[in-house]
Amino acid sequence: MINTTVERIARNTFLYSYIISQPFAVYVDAYPVFENKLLLEEEQLQFGDHGESVKVLQYKLSKLSYYNDTVDGELGILTEHALKKFQKDHDITITGQADRETLYALVEVDMLESLKRLEHLSESIYPGLKSEDVKLVQESLQYFGYYEGELDGIYGPLTEKAIETAEEEHDLDLTHNIENIQTLYTSEQEEVSEQKNNTTQVEQKTTIKTVEVKGSNYSSAIEAAHSLIGTPYSWGGTSRGGFDCSGFLQYIFNIEGITVPRTVDGIWNFGSYVDAPSIGDIVFFETYKPGPSHAGIYIGDGKFIHAGVSKGVTIDELNSSYWQQRYLGARRIHQ
Repeated sequence: MINTTVERIARNTFLYSYIISQPFAVYVDAYPVFENKLLLEEEQLQFGDHGESVKVLQYKLSKLSYYNDTVDGELGILTEHALKKFQKDHDITITGQADRETLYALVEVDMLESLKRLEHLSESIYPGLKSEDVKLVQESLQYFGYYEGELDGIYGPLTEKAIETAEEEHDLDLTHNIENIQTLYTSEQEEVSEQKNNTTQVEQKTTIKTVEVKGSNYSSAIEAAHSLIGTPYSWGGTSRGGFDCSGFLQYIFNIEGITVPRTVDGIWNFGSYVDAPSIGDIVFFETYKPGPSHAGIYIGDGKFIHAGVSKGVTIDELNSSYWQQRYLGARRIHQ
């Protein structure tokens, strides 16, 4: 079966080497996780660049209806124009270059679109059924690496096996509620909570106000968080083998005997508002959609530790250009 995360593919160097040796048409769509890895390894793609990464870039832009020319691996005027349109629509500085911020956003939006299709399922699926709904489920399972068969819309043994694997790895009940497959796309890729009234947007400031005192006595948890730096990102990950954003927070607070919700917006509503983050508080960000979609633990000195898509568990600056403009606020988790 196709590896289920970017990190697992990265570790499997034989598979990586094999896939990259194949024609683009062979691995595109069949290895969507690999597509994402290929893009996220790039620091920047700009006019005149060429190669497989540019092909993936063009393909994703085409899927999102920004690019309608040949996928030829050459970053020319039309690809540059498509990038500018994408950047404009997603509030990214318009340069026509695929910098890190643009690549992150492109991967996130592509994944989100793969899940939006599931929102319109009108019937339940069950073994033996042949329908477009089943095909949509197969496509989503394939995207996340659980399904390796033909996208035929038939709920057969391979589809059943893929659903069972996803259920086992993520503690889901897809058989009775197929919408739960969206749990595979947690943290930065979660659906907006219907309780939007609980989401308070914070105006962008020149600097983010912080308080250098301990908000809570979470020394053991913060020490554990530091020890996890370098742990890879994994969709739906909740263990030392790999974390997603909210899975990392849940793991850390479990060390203190505190159970927090599994989703970012759930944690936002679970915690208590604080005017400025102190050590041990959770800081929240609005990334690809309105409302809280990413979060980390404030560790003092204007820094926070979090599980990010590209670098895994890492430390970043609150006042960096990327995070500052996406900062929503802080919450305190009480013991």
